[in-house]
Amino acid sequence: MSLDRSTRLRTSSRAPELLLPALLGGLILVYFALPFVAFLSRTGTANVVAGLSTPAAQGAIRNSLLTAPISTAIATVLGVPLAYVLARTSFPGKRLVEALVILPLIIPPVVGGAMLITAVGRFTPIGSAATAAGVPLTDSLIGVILAQTFVAAPFVVITARAGFGAVDERLEQASRSLGYGPLATFWNVSLPLARGAILAGIVLTFARAIGEFGATMMVAYNPRTMPTRIWVDFIAGGIDAIVPLALALLVITLVVLSAVQRFGRVPTVIDE
Repeated sequence: MSLDRSTRLRTSSRAPELLLPALLGGLILVYFALPFVAFLSRTGTANVVAGLSTPAAQGAIRNSLLTAPISTAIATVLGVPLAYVLARTSFPGKRLVEALVILPLIIPPVVGGAMLITAVGRFTPIGSAATAAGVPLTDSLIGVILAQTFVAAPFVVITARAGFGAVDERLEQASRSLGYGPLATFWNVSLPLARGAILAGIVLTFARAIGEFGATMMVAYNPRTMPTRIWVDFIAGGIDAIVPLALALLVITLVVLSAVQRFGRVPTVIDE
């Protein structure tokens, strides 16, 4: 009880100095909340169920729910080991590797899509070979996955690296001293201790992938995903036409975030 009381007293004593930061922070919170409130207020003017029942909308939802998890899985399987290497070792060219990880976050997605086309488009050596084999890398679901992975994978690499960096290396050394090899130590010590940061990266990667528009529009405008379908509907019918799909996209993102927060704590990146 005395500890709780001292905590309350300490908090109340700092209240005056926190007033200005709280007011400034409140302004940005209002700015964050206003678009959500304004958008959700329009749902009453749109027939959400009817809008989501159209073949075009259902196809877009199906494509997004198929491609985004695959992109997230690819980013996780390939990105987490890279994050561990970056967190634990120094090597020639490390800064270049770090720059390559960050670049997809910095460049505009449309530019990223254009770069992907120059690498795997139909008239490139890679793209033409894949097309000849019956596996086109553009204007296909594979193209969607390529675009989503390119723009979203850095999130899991960056957050997982932060998680591994926070793990005390002495715990890994203790594991090795007990006879466990590098892989066993990684699997049983490093990975569980960095689990929260990795989960945060997975959530951010999935959210970025399922909402990806710019690069996807360049690489695979067809078949349509939810973001590209939203764009087509907006051009044809304005805001009210996109409310059903946009609301579905928002709900999917919130469900994934809630599930991760329920079954595994997401650390600093989201909680704090």
